[in-house]
This record gives sequence, C-alpha cells and structure tokens, in this order.
Amino acid sequence: MLCRHRLIAIVGVAVAMASASARGQNSSLFTQELPSTAGPALTLEDTSWLYQPVEPPRVIKKYDTITIIVDEKSQVTSTANVERRKQAQLNAQLKDWVKFDGLDLVPDPQSQGDQKVNGTLQGQFRAQSNLDTRDALKFRIAATVADIRPNGHLVLEAHNNDEHWDVSISGIVDPQDVLPNRTVLSEDVTELHVDKDERGHVRDGYRRGWLYKLIDKYGFF
Repeated sequence: MLCRHRLIAIVGVAVAMASASARGQNSSLFTQELPSTAGPALTLEDTSWLYQPVEPPRVIKKYDTITIIVDEKSQVTSTANVERRKQAQLNAQLKDWVKFDGLDLVPDPQSQGDQKVNGTLQGQFRAQSNLDTRDALKFRIAATVADIRPNGHLVLEAHNNDEHWDVSISGIVDPQDVLPNRTVLSEDVTELHVDKDERGHVRDGYRRGWLYKLIDKYGFF
C-alpha cells in the first residue's frame, strides 16, 4: 500500500515538472506572449524564403502604348412579309354642265346625253424580304494614349496602314481594365469606334464601280 502511494506521488511530481518546463517555440505562429514581452508581428516577408514582393502597378502616362485586342462579333436576323390588296369601282354620271355663249356661261343641254364614267381599279402588292448577316472582327493593334481625362480614364487612338487594310480605332478605357502586360480587351473600351477599309488587288477584283452603285441604289434596270 505504501509503495502504491509513493508511485502516485512520483508520477504527480513528474507531470507537474513537465508542464512547468514545456514552452512553445519562439518561431511558432501559435506562441502567445504577454503584451509587455511581445515582439514584432510575424510577416510572410520576414519568415518565408520564397517570398517575392509584389511590384507596384505602373502608372500609365500620356503617349504610352497599349495593345487593344479587338474581338467583336455580331449577328442580325430580320424577316419581313407585306401583302396588300386594293380594289375600287367608279360609276359617275355628269347631269348638268355649262358652256360658253360668247362671253357668257349658259347651261349645256347635253343633247348627246349625260356624260358617264364607269371603271374598276384593282391593285395587288406583295413584298417579302429576309436578312441574315454575321460579322466577325478579330485583330490586335497598338494604340497610343492620346489624352488622360480628369477622372483618370484613358483616351486611346490607333492607326495602321499596310498593303491590304487601313485600320483606325479609338475609344476610352478605365486604367483598371488594362492588364499587367499592357493589353486591354475591346469589350472594356467605351465609345469604341473601328474603321477598317480593305484595299489592294483582291479588293479591286470585286469592288463595284460608280455605275453599278447607281443602278443598285435606284434600280434603273
């Protein structure tokens, strides 16, 4: 019985000594120190070997270059059907009339009978039209910051001339929509205006002359 009491006492002393000496590591994020002895707060920059500081965003200035990625698609479908019919019938008779007798107007006896008009008019008009268009425009172009508005929005302008196309584009973009690689999507550009004219031998092969444009517009033939 005495041995049992001694064993319990030894175990209790060992547990008390272990709890008194056990302390968390200083580098542990779970260490709680008293306010009087607390050190500076741990940060990722001070504790990680792989930490890379984030580069501050580059300020966009006037005349800087920004690439606009144009990807525009549109589809229009329209159907119209008009049908009109008209029928009219005229039956008129002139019973009294006048004639000149010198400088005077006198009643005309209409010896050959009253003048009569009898006719029928029929008309039919029918028109049917279908329109289905699909347009797609996709290219990249380098634009220049032509101006910076008071609210910080950028005014972009770009012009490109090559052997086959003359391209001009303009619009306004929020600097927050400009990606880190200095590109912006056309869907983020407000007041987007794109002019794209084709030229060269291919265009000359199928373009209409002024005479055909006149015929197609007014339908001479």
